[in-house]
Amino acid sequence: MKQSVLDLQSNVNKELGDSVVSSNIALDELTIEVAPSNAFNALKHLRDGLGFEQLIDLCGVDYLDYGQANWETMTAVNSGFSRGVFDFAEDDSSEADSMERRFAVVYHLLSVSNNQRIRVKVYPETTQMPTVDSVMDIWSVANWFEREAFDLFGILFKGHPDLRRILTDYGFVGHPLRKDFPLVGNVEMRYDADKGRVIYEPVSIENRVNVPRVIRKQSPSNV
Repeated sequence: MKQSVLDLQSNVNKELGDSVVSSNIALDELTIEVAPSNAFNALKHLRDGLGFEQLIDLCGVDYLDYGQANWETMTAVNSGFSRGVFDFAEDDSSEADSMERRFAVVYHLLSVSNNQRIRVKVYPETTQMPTVDSVMDIWSVANWFEREAFDLFGILFKGHPDLRRILTDYGFVGHPLRKDFPLVGNVEMRYDADKGRVIYEPVSIENRVNVPRVIRKQSPSNV
């Protein structure tokens, strides 16, 4: 473990104090968790006090069914081959909505002057309407990052001046990267020549069971 990363961890814990919920080092990278109520001030202090002047990336994470594998890669299994068709349809949405710490917003910060990096995680307080403070006043580049996380995960950013969809159509229903979103989607769009405009219809894609490639160990040949 690099001493520079240990020193960074010590400095961050000292500067942010009780704002840090957890602090971990893995693969010589520091990741801290900050409470949503303290996130804005903590991130601002990371920029002004510790020199993290650049926001490299901001993304959302959905931890629904985190760590649960539907199939293995080295051996054949008896379940999971129809995951893309059936799993989401059978999902208990009420249980998903009540799951604590389901969503997270992850900030990747870079200090050019100190040649240091840090990852900051913030878990919204509620799952039904996950909301965190916008950091556009700290890093203006967060504008499109936050719109993307809103569009794909449904995470709201309080104080964002123009929180609109950025990758999907304005009339799109749902958030595609949520793990309870059906892989075949909800609606599809096409241009209707008679009406002279784009219309939305229920999806016409037929469900298919895609069997993944299973990697098996080669058995000794008797030939």
